Amino acid sequence: MSFQPQFPGIFDLEQQGRPPRGSDSAQPKQADRRMPATEKQMQYAQSLAKRTGEELPKGIEADRAAVSEWIDAHKPQALEGPFAAYPSAKQVAFAERIARLKRRDVPQECFRDKTLMSRWIDGNKPR
Repeated sequence: MSFQPQFPGIFDLEQQGRPPRGSDSAQPKQADRRMPATEKQMQYAQSLAKRTGEELPKGIEADRAAVSEWIDAHKPQALEGPFAAYPSAKQVAFAERIARLKRRDVPQECFRDKTLMSRWIDGNKPR
């Protein structure tokens, strides 16, 4: 038994249809891929620029990838040091709220490791 397509010629590359996936002609040119930055991206970039005292490059709002690279270069770095592994205040407050609802205690080791706290929250969230 062989496969007989209902649309003859649909799998022929000579047809003027859509090019197959993975082929070079399926990839858009660099100029065609530029998409404008989203509103949230621009708001965040402007707030970072205001906070750092730097200006956004002119015309950057026309290229989403350029805005993303600028944000990555200028956003605040993650915490380092002995307290970097501790859970955030919001995480602790949420865990304590869950513990009150479930009438149980949050294990003490969760207060020293944000990964453990996250796992405890995920396992105890009210459904």
